[in-house]
Amino acid sequence: MSLLTVGSVAFDALETPFGKTDKIIGGAATYITLSASYFTKENNLVAVVGDDFPQSMIDDLNQHGVNTEGLQVRVGEKTFFWSGKYHNDMNTRDTVEVQLNVMENFDPIIPEAYQDCQYLMLGNTAPAIQRIVVERLNNRPKLIVLDTMNLWIEIANPDLMTLLPMVDVLVVNDEEARQLTREYALVKAAAKIREMGPKTVIIKKGEHGALLFQDNRIFSAPALPLAEVFDPTGAGDTFAGGFIGHLAKTDDISFDNMKRAIIYGSAMASFCVEKFGAERIMNLTQEEINKRVSEFVNLSAFGLE
Repeated sequence: MSLLTVGSVAFDALETPFGKTDKIIGGAATYITLSASYFTKENNLVAVVGDDFPQSMIDDLNQHGVNTEGLQVRVGEKTFFWSGKYHNDMNTRDTVEVQLNVMENFDPIIPEAYQDCQYLMLGNTAPAIQRIVVERLNNRPKLIVLDTMNLWIEIANPDLMTLLPMVDVLVVNDEEARQLTREYALVKAAAKIREMGPKTVIIKKGEHGALLFQDNRIFSAPALPLAEVFDPTGAGDTFAGGFIGHLAKTDDISFDNMKRAIIYGSAMASFCVEKFGAERIMNLTQEEINKRVSEFVNLSAFGLE
């Protein structure tokens, strides 16, 4: 089934305890679509870049089966740029510089060929932009997944609260869930979020896995213990891409299949952190993905006498 992803395609400059990069490809929609490309073939992108964005990077997306008809290239303008530095624990980072550039006035245009998408992934960007996307689709997708962050919870809360009833699944981390609901216990936070609109809530906990909440059901997915975390940038977006990519591939949005999708998303995120930026998820094989998923399954498998 067709997947539409809307979000940022960007340049990142990163520094971690393992090294630093100059400008490399980044952005939420980049990680989501690359991750989803290993699952679904109808993988459509809506985003905006400046004319400083290399054609070779667009070609890389195309080679992964990402349809870039909806990628606007604005002549005379610059691509969104983010620079960050990670602390030694790799769980905290400082934003060094942000240049909104083309994202400041992003008007998401939905090509006619994308209109019948069955799955919509609203990558992390301003809630007002995300809402425009939903309203511009002729028909409501089978499943709408929303990612957001602490910035929008803080500075665009009214827009976010208007958007939440329009989506099916909200993906946030534990800090964002607590910020949004003012509840410390994640079970209570998830219940409050479901009252705001989304019937399904995913709360990411970084190196401690993820939680899936729907009705009175809870699924706890583990995180794979890794010897080294090289660069966590984009891991959450890669997780979201694996999650919705699996759902689009199987066209099954049952709770049981969402549990499987969480594991596939977690597996993809575990690859992402192994190298800088999107480098690792650019060159995966299906054999590697299957083996990594099996590691997740074995991590929590046990029997009762």
